[in-house]
Amino acid sequence: MATHGMYQTSDLVPLLAERGVHLSREHVYRLVARTPQRLNMDVLAALCEILDCEPNDLLIPTVVEDKPARTAGGETGPGIGDLRPIRAQVRRPPTDA
Repeated sequence: MATHGMYQTSDLVPLLAERGVHLSREHVYRLVARTPQRLNMDVLAALCEILDCEPNDLLIPTVVEDKPARTAGGETGPGIGDLRPIRAQVRRPPTDA
């Protein structure tokens, strides 16, 4: 941004709007100042056009390890241990014949 004379994240708001991407100042700030969890392809394309760069100039791929899946036995993470609910039995009421 600095190489294009933009020193505030709010400078991007009107430039994005010109390209059909309407974001609030707060959203643009979070997009620039923090690591976004998701990024719309329209936003990425507009940013690339505004900054005259390629997507790989803006994105750095990283590997994030997932948490281990919780198994039916509950071995992973906090659980209820050996306590299990008793399965309910539905019985028909006796009929008077």
